This record gives sequence, structure tokens and C-alpha cells, in this order.
Amino acid sequence: MSHQSLNVFAVDVGNTHCHYGLLRGDTILATGRCATAELNPGKNPFRHWIEHHANKVDSLYDAAYCSVVPAVNGCIEQALSELGLTCFHLQSNSCPGLRIAYPKPQEIGEDRLANALAADALYGAPVVVIDMGTAVTFDIVTRRGGYEGGIIAPGIALMTRYLHEQTALLPQLRAEELVEVPGGIGQSTIDAMRLGCSVGFSGMLAALLERVESELARRNESPVQVISTGGTMAFLSRDWMRRMEFVADLTLRGLAIAVMRSHDERD
Repeated sequence: MSHQSLNVFAVDVGNTHCHYGLLRGDTILATGRCATAELNPGKNPFRHWIEHHANKVDSLYDAAYCSVVPAVNGCIEQALSELGLTCFHLQSNSCPGLRIAYPKPQEIGEDRLANALAADALYGAPVVVIDMGTAVTFDIVTRRGGYEGGIIAPGIALMTRYLHEQTALLPQLRAEELVEVPGGIGQSTIDAMRLGCSVGFSGMLAALLERVESELARRNESPVQVISTGGTMAFLSRDWMRRMEFVADLTLRGLAIAVMRSHDERD
């Protein structure tokens, strides 16, 4: 039996925000967000959203989640149970179809596993996933080893916040000030910071990707597909963006694929 058309409610729990979505197979039907702090005993931040979007599917079948905040996992499972949803928790020991060569799999962020699983399923190995959020993560899946590991670097929000918080005179840059930075010489404090953060951010990613691609080429793991996801894509230069394919909501897609595979394995 195939479960490629399952309706899945997927939840990605981050440190500050919880991102969730309704999917049919790996197709996104709707997405929403709430603060992770809303995941408390006795509260169900998903109920109203699911009821509002219930007309998009004939029925919900399953729920899946990944979390980097273990303290709220019990609240998530309780909330999903109250909605009558069977709950699948994606972890390193429950990541169907993704081989893991990482020495200590339990240290891998569950969202990173979901990203790697989705990229491998949708594009095949070798593939590099760049997730651009508060931190930037690179995750690498190879033909030979499967998920092998990655890189963690500061995101652009951390760069701008650090400059502001650790200096007396530098202001906090707004996100819109970092898009389409002209020229190469800043002639004001703001322009100097914009160049340092936006161009520096793109340069950091380019250097990291070059290092990864060189290593994979040395292992005869090429050509490499580069996938990006996350909310800070807009801060990259246009020529850099052409080097990779952007996939929205990759983590949610990975969760849905994991649920479908878990059903197929049991049949």
C-alpha cells in the first residue's frame, strides 16, 4: 500500500517559534506559526488553525513533529493527541529511509535530519542543504554514507545583533536595510554595516560551500545538488542565489515524507 497522498499535520519546533503546516504527501497546503512559549500544558495553539484549514482536506490522518526544545515535547504530543492525531516524532533513531553515518546521531538537530531526509528524497545524493535561520546550517548527504554531518555558522540576524549589542555607537539594522546593498565602499555608518553584514554573509556562505564541494569532489561525490531553505535567503546577492535551488518549508516536507515512509515500512 502506498501512502503518498496522506494528509499530514507537521510541526517544526524551534527555540523561539513553532512552524507548522498541513500537507498532502509532500505538497504544502497551508502553513502557520506560533511562539514556542505558547506550548504549555492545558493550551492547544493548533486547534483553531486546524479547524480553520479543515476544508482543505477530507480528513487528517497523522501528525509529525521535530523539536530542538525537548522540554515542550510532552505538550506537543498532548496537543496533537487531543486533536485525535497519531503522532510521529522524527529523531535519529526514527528517520526512515535516511542512512546516518554521523558518529553520534543523537546530537543532530531533529530539524536538520528532517531537512536532509527531504532533500535526499526529493533530489537524491549527493546533496547539500543550507538552512538559513538564526543560525546557518549546512547538512550533507552523500551517496556512500548517507547523512554525514555539516556545518553551523552564525546567521545574519546574529551578525547584526552582535554589532549593535557589543558596541556603543553602532545601531541595530532592520532586515529591509540589508537587501540590495549598492557599491563596495560604505560612506556612512549604516552603509558600512550593511556592506559588512550582507556581503560578508554571502561571502561566508560561499567559502563554506566551496570547502564542502571540494571535499565531496575529492571523494568522487559530484556533481552536488545545493538546496537552500529558511527565511534569510533575501539577504544573499542575486548571483549567489543562482548557485542553489530554494525549497520553501523543507523541514515540514521532510516530516511528511518520514510519516509516509513509516507507514510503508509497516505494511
